Amino acid sequence: MTVTLLALTLNEIDGVKAILPKIDRSWYDQILVVDGGSTDGTIEWCEANGYPVYVQKRKGIRFAYLETLPLITGDIVVTISPDGNCPTEPIPQLIDKVRAGYDLVIGSRYLGDAHSDDDDLVTGFGNWLFTKTVNLLHGGNFTDAMVIFRAFKKGLIYDLDLDKDESYLLPERLFHTIISWEPLMSVRAAKKRLKITEIGVGEPPRIGGERKLQIFRWGAAYYFQFWRELWYWR
Repeated sequence: MTVTLLALTLNEIDGVKAILPKIDRSWYDQILVVDGGSTDGTIEWCEANGYPVYVQKRKGIRFAYLETLPLITGDIVVTISPDGNCPTEPIPQLIDKVRAGYDLVIGSRYLGDAHSDDDDLVTGFGNWLFTKTVNLLHGGNFTDAMVIFRAFKKGLIYDLDLDKDESYLLPERLFHTIISWEPLMSVRAAKKRLKITEIGVGEPPRIGGERKLQIFRWGAAYYFQFWRELWYWR
């Protein structure tokens, strides 16, 4: 099974300089930096150092994914934010778990002794609440349903209708934002009783750049989405 690594960036010049060289090129068959329109030199540095870059046409993280779907060649997709929050060393473990038969493997910030060095009181509570809600409503067994750092079979995107706009439009319209697909992936994978596992990787501190979180609008949209999924998708 071949591997595509998607690295999502937006003004992360310090992060990409520190993180991308740590990712061994033998771990993947394809790497693609998916950029949201950086103006700090991120795009230029990546291209100069041999990392192909796709600059998304529409703003919002889910469009970063959806626009690059035709470009993905791997059977396994690994998603990472190269801002320091995702440690690179566990990438081979995530891939090996998918090759061993898992549909979705999450690099958990909270499993076992793992912890986040980036959480504050609000984000820590929110991640706990959202994960508990997913588990309660949809029969999951997650310690981290929200994190971007994960590996999964490419076919999962289509099996869970993550490529369809209607999976997101209502919560986005209600809360005037654009959300991502990780929480919905966790929900629908749990609903379908797919083979899911987690690896405790933690979350190191961010390297430069700024958080892109829209804490309250994203939180409200995701929480609405969790409850809507009780009846919306089978």
